[in-house]
Amino acid sequence: MAHVDLLVGGMTCASCVGRVEKQLNELPGVTATVNLATASAAVDYDPERVPESELVQAVERTGYTAGIAGSAGTTDTPSQDVQDAAAYRRRLLLAAPLTVLVIVVSMAPGVPDTTFTRWLALLLATPVVLVAGWPFHRAALVNARHGASTMDTLVSLGTLVAYGWSLEQALTGGEQSYVEVAAVVTTFLLAGRWSEARAKHLAGAALRGLLELGAKQASMLASDGTERLVAVEALRPGMRFLVRPGEQVATDGVVVDGRSNLDESMLTGESLPVEKSVGDEVVGATVNLDGLLVVEVTRIGEDTALARIAALVSAAQATKAPVQRLADRVAGVFVPVVLGVAVLTYVAWAVAGDRAGGLTAAIAVLVIACPCALGLATPTALLVGTGRAAQLGIVIRDAAVLESARRIDTAVLDKTGTVTSGVMGVHDVECRDAEAVRLAGALEAASEHPVGRAIAAYVATTGPRPWQAPAPSVTGFRNHAGLGVSGVVDGRRVSVGRAPAPDRLPFALAHAVTVAQQAGQTPVLVELDDRPAAVFAIADTVKPTSADAVRRLRDLGLDVMLLTGDNAATAQTVAREVGIDRVVAEVMPADKVAAVEALQREGRSVAVVGDGVNDAAALVRADLGVALGTGTAVAIEAGDVTLMSGDLLAAADAIELSRRTLATIRQNLFWAFAYNVVAIPVAALGLLNPMVAGAAMAASSVSVVANSLRLRGFRPGR
Repeated sequence: MAHVDLLVGGMTCASCVGRVEKQLNELPGVTATVNLATASAAVDYDPERVPESELVQAVERTGYTAGIAGSAGTTDTPSQDVQDAAAYRRRLLLAAPLTVLVIVVSMAPGVPDTTFTRWLALLLATPVVLVAGWPFHRAALVNARHGASTMDTLVSLGTLVAYGWSLEQALTGGEQSYVEVAAVVTTFLLAGRWSEARAKHLAGAALRGLLELGAKQASMLASDGTERLVAVEALRPGMRFLVRPGEQVATDGVVVDGRSNLDESMLTGESLPVEKSVGDEVVGATVNLDGLLVVEVTRIGEDTALARIAALVSAAQATKAPVQRLADRVAGVFVPVVLGVAVLTYVAWAVAGDRAGGLTAAIAVLVIACPCALGLATPTALLVGTGRAAQLGIVIRDAAVLESARRIDTAVLDKTGTVTSGVMGVHDVECRDAEAVRLAGALEAASEHPVGRAIAAYVATTGPRPWQAPAPSVTGFRNHAGLGVSGVVDGRRVSVGRAPAPDRLPFALAHAVTVAQQAGQTPVLVELDDRPAAVFAIADTVKPTSADAVRRLRDLGLDVMLLTGDNAATAQTVAREVGIDRVVAEVMPADKVAAVEALQREGRSVAVVGDGVNDAAALVRADLGVALGTGTAVAIEAGDVTLMSGDLLAAADAIELSRRTLATIRQNLFWAFAYNVVAIPVAALGLLNPMVAGAAMAASSVSVVANSLRLRGFRPGR
């Protein structure tokens, strides 16, 4: 299967979406989702059965325009919302002053109701209805040719019936005129469409901002060491470029020289700078704050972390939440039902002997009906919510995740790399010989093991101690798998490895081993010339925000559980530190899946939060998989939700924002349904002036988008 995004022009309501979606999905092997807010269609298709051109033709057969996103003619142009807003503004500037004059001539106190004033009002309204309102009539004609009806059909019929009746009355000398209705409704609807287009453009601002991030040029280093300014597109994997203080990293790469602090907030939502040195990965569009870096390119173009995140966010915005299904079913029959109600309304009033009242009521029914709000309810909220999430370093995979997040009542947390940093550190040292610490640091400097790195870093950076003298060279270095390392340092035999049972050690060292084990730490013994000399207590360090994250998850109504493969003592120590009561330790990855399934059998809805690699099976089995990542390919693709900062606190942010977004969707759908359920009967009973109906219909769509825009101001924990 292949995937393509189509840009669809001319859609105005949920009925339009349904028609385009139906036409595409009728093609063999095609699955399509159409989005009104983004004026696009996400299409999965079999290129051997249906060529790309046939997809475009299928959309065009329904009366709309279509083009392949990113193809010639669709890039480097203003968005459809910007173009629509500009077009509606021009028409509104024509319609508004003429409509004011129509109202003055037709309704102002003191203006006589004569044949002349009626004809003058009709002439003033003509360009409003027929010229400024032409988009409604054109769309109605196109749909009629294809045997379909949409919101534009209702608007066109309502305004043309009012205008036509007024013209007939002027020609025959009648006194009943609805010319002001035709003009005012057209103007209100143009104002609504203009406001709606502007609001939709704001709704997509977060994703556009993400796509627009990134440097446009890079200072490339040639093989001879010379520097040359090139376009970012010219970079290829293996090339090297400079990043000076204040500049953006041109593309994803690895630092080969230099040390600096980078602002990665655009990727992770975390404002604190991150230190980078030789061997560290850097991500394109992050900002270098101080030092000079030389970076070797590893990924370019669509393979970069930023591009993949933008693609995932865009794909999520094209999906539909399950709660939207009812609205889609209603939209499919909405316009024909409204047309039927309008006809029945007129007939009923005419039978009762009031044709004029029946016409007024029928026009009000046509104008007040608004499937636009139904079509915009879900996609605009999803557009703003996922965009805001991306700004906070949260990638939501699709709209169904919102429903999952609402139901979650249990959060299962991995320990290493999730609650803790995953980086080993020295918590305590007990030594009989200070020289043993210095020599152990020198020996472990040659090791790649996490415990060895922790000891080497501790010795190199901790306080003014006797072992702070320059480290001597190491000879005869040997790595004993699973046991430790050994070698000769400064003429002395040194070994660092697993501590034996306490009863085999001198009292002080034995006590240190016992204390470390009781605290869930790993005791590591240093021997000099085959004699015990020191004990390091090594343990993973708890992330500074983990305790706050657990508290936030509980505030959201979740039971929190720690699930880890580490030993029980270590797990209990970490759990106490962050405030978790329930702990399941010493489990294998398969056992994690079983633990999640056991919770689900209890009737719980489970979110698993893990690092996205060794917790992959549990993430998939959970009702909601939340992967902590650092921008790597595996992490970005791992869960239903990916937290780019690797901060557990962001898991609470993600669940809270998901719930807030779903609540907004439900609010939008409720008001869209309630508006029509109440307004159409009121209009049919003749209790609603068509001009008021036009204003209300325009306001309904704008209010739905405006309600969605409130998500732009989402602040975690508030």
